[in-house]
Parts: sequence; C-alpha cells; structure tokens
Amino acid sequence: MRPYDFATARTVDEALAAPVDGSAYLAGGTTLVDLMKLEVMTPRHVVDINHLALPGIRLDQRGLHLGALERMSDVAAHPLVTAGYPVLAQALLASASPQLRNMASIGGNLLQRSRCGYFRDTATPCNKREPGTGCPALNGENRMHAILGTSGSCVSTHPSDLAVALVALDASVELRGRTGTRSVRLAEFYLRPGDSPEREFDLHPGELVTGVLVPRLDWARRSAYLKIRDRASYEFALSSAAVAVDLDGPIVRDVRVAVGGVATTPWRLPAVEDALRNRPLRQDLAESAAQRAVEGAHPLAHNGFKVALLQRTIVRALMSLKD
Repeated sequence: MRPYDFATARTVDEALAAPVDGSAYLAGGTTLVDLMKLEVMTPRHVVDINHLALPGIRLDQRGLHLGALERMSDVAAHPLVTAGYPVLAQALLASASPQLRNMASIGGNLLQRSRCGYFRDTATPCNKREPGTGCPALNGENRMHAILGTSGSCVSTHPSDLAVALVALDASVELRGRTGTRSVRLAEFYLRPGDSPEREFDLHPGELVTGVLVPRLDWARRSAYLKIRDRASYEFALSSAAVAVDLDGPIVRDVRVAVGGVATTPWRLPAVEDALRNRPLRQDLAESAAQRAVEGAHPLAHNGFKVALLQRTIVRALMSLKD
C-alpha cells in the first residue's frame, strides 16, 4: 500500500471539498482497502465519509429510499424491504459474508470494482486498470467472465448482486457534486466497456453517491433473487436472476427480469419480459422466453456453459413465484 493523506468529513460539503484528482471516499472500505493493498487503487487522499448524514430507509409515494451509508445487513433485515421488496433482501443476503455485510455500505456496494483476476493483479495487463495494455481474459482464464455486453477491450463481469435487483426494479442512484445534485437510472449509471473499459460509471469527478430510490411497485412483493455459484456463500455469481411478477390468476400482467454473473453490467432483459407478458406463468413458456436472454451472447473458451445456465436460472427464479 502506498502512502496517502487521511481526513474525516463531517458534512457532505466537507467531503466534496476534497481534491478531485487522486481522492477516494471511504465508507465500509471492504473494496477500497483491498484494492489499495494490492496497489490497484492508489489514492493520494482518502476521505472518511462515515459521519455524513446519509443513512435512512423510508417509504413514501415515490418509493423506497435507501441512504448511501446504510449497511447491507441493516437493509436486508428491514421490514420495508423484506415485505415490499424481497428481491432486494435476498440479493443482499446472497452477497459476500455476514461480516462484510455488517461493514459494507449500499453506496459502496454499487460502486465496487471488478473481481477479474487480471484487473486485481498489477503484474498483468488490464485495459480497465491501465487503458491500452490489453485484456488477457479474452484468451486466458475466463470461466467467471461475461458473455453479454462484452467488447474486444474487456470481458469483466459486473460483481454486485444488489445492483442486479435494483436494475430489475428500475431504481435510480442519487448523486451530489460541487455543481449540484442529479439522479441517474441505475441501468444507465453502469457503462458497458466498449473501447473505454476504465469508465465504469456515469459518475463525475468528485461526485458522491447519496442514496438510491426504488420506485413504488406494489407487486414487487412477489419477487425473488436466485444466485448460482460454486459454493453456497462468500462467492460471486456464475449466473443470477432478479425477477418480479404481477399475476392476474395464472396470467402475467407485468414482469421484471434482470440478470448478473453473465454480463459486464447488471443486465435487464426486456425481450424476456415481453415474451412473458399476457401469457400464463408456465414452465414451458418460461423456458421459451428465457431463450431470448442469450440473444447476442459471445461465450469465450471457458464460459460457454453460461449460455444454458443463464436460461435455467431465469426459469427457476420465475417458477419460484408461481402460486
């Protein structure tokens, strides 16, 4: 770890006053500290934001509001979340470990960096870490990598479980910078790699995540998150699905489907949703709709199994919500 200056911000304005270049905000630190130890991230200034007034879990006419500094474990256990948005609680509980969930913040989870081994190893090239150096995963070890949203510059899989569930619910992230505040749909906040994989977020220099808004959706009570992984805990997804279904008897009136573990960003599937609406929620129809999930997929040498796995994950998640 390289030397750095450390400061504690007591207000949002104090946090925003930190130098834009070379600074990093510290909340739970479960990602930042690891990457600083590896010298993947080398901020010259670290600003502790844990004293900022950015907690809170509340529901109003607009929807569910989550403060950026709420801890993952607290959100997962909150009655407003477990009763009204179970997909969020399940995604949070499928993340990391109990110890990390007690430390990690909602804002930090949404901003966590890639878990690609090449990104985290400074001895190897990586376009995300050092633009223009190459992507060894294209022809190297790529079992955990993406099959959707990839480019010739990067095939790294997005790591957050929570982000997948939030994208399914069309949530927005609330941001504050020196020039004011803005809200960005989470589906647009995450950037596909294209030719610039070093740009992962629609986040301006020095900007701070202050909260998340999940639109009010009464039928989100019928929702679920399914995560397929190599072991039952403390492991990233091979494939995951966040689903919510509005049923009129057996008929799907509306549906949301987003997936993780297979794409460079949390991946919403409107084509799958369209194939499910106004039809019965049945195994055969779910299987047919799930085939549309892999349209445009580009499997690599070691992750071709994700094509079938993703479809089965979606079907299992959907059928778990059937009456």
